[in-house]
Amino acid sequence: MSGERHPALDGWQTDGGELLVGGVPLSRLAARVGQTPFFAYDRARLTARVDELRRVLPAGLHLHYAVKANPMAAVVQHLAGLVDGFDVASAGEMTTALDTPMAADRISFAGPGKTDAELEQAIAAGIVLHLESEGEMARAAAIAEVQGRRPRVAIRVNPDFELKASGMKMGGGPQQFGVDAERVPQMLGELAKMDLDFAGFHLFAGSQNLRADILMDTQAKIVDLAIALAAHAPAPVTHLNIGGGFGIPYFPKDQRLDLGPVGDHLAELAARVAGELPEATLITELGRYIVGEAGVYVTRVVDRKESRGQVFLVCDGGLNHHLAASGNFGQVIRRNYPVAVGTRMDGAVETASVVGCLCTPLDLLADRAELPRADVGDLVVIFQSGAYGPSASPAAFLGHPPAAEVLV
Repeated sequence: MSGERHPALDGWQTDGGELLVGGVPLSRLAARVGQTPFFAYDRARLTARVDELRRVLPAGLHLHYAVKANPMAAVVQHLAGLVDGFDVASAGEMTTALDTPMAADRISFAGPGKTDAELEQAIAAGIVLHLESEGEMARAAAIAEVQGRRPRVAIRVNPDFELKASGMKMGGGPQQFGVDAERVPQMLGELAKMDLDFAGFHLFAGSQNLRADILMDTQAKIVDLAIALAAHAPAPVTHLNIGGGFGIPYFPKDQRLDLGPVGDHLAELAARVAGELPEATLITELGRYIVGEAGVYVTRVVDRKESRGQVFLVCDGGLNHHLAASGNFGQVIRRNYPVAVGTRMDGAVETASVVGCLCTPLDLLADRAELPRADVGDLVVIFQSGAYGPSASPAAFLGHPPAAEVLV
């Protein structure tokens, strides 16, 4: 990469002009993996990010990892020893989480459209169900009766406000997520008649936010709403998941989230929750913020060509592995993820576009980026790739092989 250093490169080291991942030179890592393309996740960076959060967040706040951000088994296993719990969004993710040392009662299951089979598995496992509707509550109660179990449940609340300036809004207005806040008191009354163990609430308003002031305002509103709803609950609140939404810098003008004020504000909210909901465990649920900056996507240049004055680096990977980097996963206006030629980090710079091998113009990983001059065989690196990579991409599109994944 050239020009002003992108914040995404913070902490990444080079040796002899070659990127180091987990202390391993990129070309040697590619040989070790045995193929390109691949995703590589740096375990030291994962640990450092959790350590950073521990230093800033209040001691009584439980830190959960949202497995959907990166469900690779080795990553989840590593994080099991670092975080306080997992949040899953499918039976597949639940299985991955249960294969770790994490206790089942520290795992929660959210997401609309849970099937009866998924509810059966979750209730049998003893994890916390985040109920998304009155209908899901009734199905869970019926399944629990058949199993002879009394599952712990929390209501996922769709608040009447949203997380402004977020990448994806998941609260406020009509939503497929959760129960509208104004309907929750009636649902709590129905829950009281069922053989369900009420645990508390889950409120998640949005994701990928870089504004500390907006996060703090939303967190305060979430706690206000939870305390108000608790007055209608059939039992004390023991589980209060206030979501996350912490963002990471993807683009040159992005400013890092200032964690300090967020941590101080959460300490104030934790004290308030301890006073008004004394039995509640306060939980923040983070995914992208924990894993996003710990990963890179690596693809090899298979052809270098020029078309009417524009250089194209044609690679063996693309949107089929990394849909987000192509701009087709949440971007309104396409912008380049931070990109480098990992085997020529200090070479002479040119303007080039990085494209994949798929027969579609959407297969664009970097558009007219300033990069060291690359040739066939060089390795292109897309940073900020630890979250929403292969599991969020159309791997079967056009029949190319999947990308490998490694934890280094």
